[in-house]
Amino acid sequence: MQTPNTRPSISRRGFIKQSSAVAATTLVASAIAARSYAAEDNTIKIGMVGCGGRGGGAVIEALNTKGPAKFVAVADCFKNKAEDQAKRVAQKFPDKFDCPPDRIFGDFDGYKKVIDAVGPGGLVLLTTPPTFRPIHMEYAVEKGCHIFMEKSFGVDAPGVRRVMKAGEAAKAKNLKIAGGLMSRHYVPLEECIKQIHDGAIGDVITLWPYREHGPVGFKPRQKDEPELAHQIRNYSNYTWINGSFLLDWLIHNLDICCWVKNAWPVSAQGQGGRQVRAFPDQLFDHYSVEYRFADGTRMMAQGRHQDNVWNFFGSQVHGSKGSAVLGEGVPNPRIFKGWSQEPGDMIWQYKGPGHNGYQYEHDLLFDAIRNDKPWNESDRCARAAMVGIMGRMAAESGKMVTWDEAMASNVELAPGLEKMTWDTPSPAQPDEKGQYPIAKPGITKGF
Repeated sequence: MQTPNTRPSISRRGFIKQSSAVAATTLVASAIAARSYAAEDNTIKIGMVGCGGRGGGAVIEALNTKGPAKFVAVADCFKNKAEDQAKRVAQKFPDKFDCPPDRIFGDFDGYKKVIDAVGPGGLVLLTTPPTFRPIHMEYAVEKGCHIFMEKSFGVDAPGVRRVMKAGEAAKAKNLKIAGGLMSRHYVPLEECIKQIHDGAIGDVITLWPYREHGPVGFKPRQKDEPELAHQIRNYSNYTWINGSFLLDWLIHNLDICCWVKNAWPVSAQGQGGRQVRAFPDQLFDHYSVEYRFADGTRMMAQGRHQDNVWNFFGSQVHGSKGSAVLGEGVPNPRIFKGWSQEPGDMIWQYKGPGHNGYQYEHDLLFDAIRNDKPWNESDRCARAAMVGIMGRMAAESGKMVTWDEAMASNVELAPGLEKMTWDTPSPAQPDEKGQYPIAKPGITKGF
């Protein structure tokens, strides 16, 4: 029997867990105590909403920029992820850490608390799954915050229109907005596209963005895990959250090919499906979409994630005089005479120093904030997302869809997200066999 006022014994595992918690709390507290309390007018407050892999990278890049900055608030719908992220920032940037426990938020309304804590003139990193991007962006603009938003930038046409509208409001307030299409700021690629625009391969005839690799992973349901939590943990696998593999995984190379073409497509038709994927989710395991530009030239996008198949991650461009291999997945872009791309036919290759597009996009954003330079990538990012969304609409419906039809669509994948709580039923519900609705070309209303 335990006597009064005697501490109970704990197991070794419990001791390690308790000790780790104390150490982590001490680390955060010491980082707060160590910060400089001397206010500086040019210190940029940084908040973070969404603590996944890219969010973790974005906050490092933001805090690695030149000039004084403070990490002041963080949120994730899973509070333990926000707490873990705060610990990592405290450890890596103790002199820039100013995020006490009462500014570490969980639940779906945490984004408002982060943005309110950052305040006007600060920067918020919006790095949640893309279904939430329009809502979070609107609130950040309303509150006068600069924004870095990770791709993608919405999952349907109503969301894209909201991003465009919020972007215009940001311009009126002189707010700076950067989007996570880091390839636009990868100097070797910039130089390659400049060569193409200057006529290195003649007139652009066809464009081929690819993302072909192994299967997208699936995390098994945890014991007693609610349906909504299970789907958010597997956000790449549910269309209402990530907008499809074609959008969220292929967006970089879709955008790069449109950059090469210097135009957005006017229509799309295509196909896709689940040929080998057996996980209980909504993910197509292959897409093939043909886009048409106003001048009649075509872009053929291919996305596939299957085992034991041909893989390629990048883009091919054919012109009237030559060709190029470039894009995300191709760190060393090259230009060739002709189309066969034999080593002896290479006529251009980047020869400059190494480069980090992820860091450079943040360097440019912070420079624009500190020196009040124009910087608003919202419209281009929204249109790049719309290319992926239009392709999904075409493939999942089996119909030809025009840009104007896609942009005018009122189909929402997850209506009412502003009111979502942990008690909200997920927009995708499993049937009695645990299977989720899958798009059916010729039957599904895609737009």
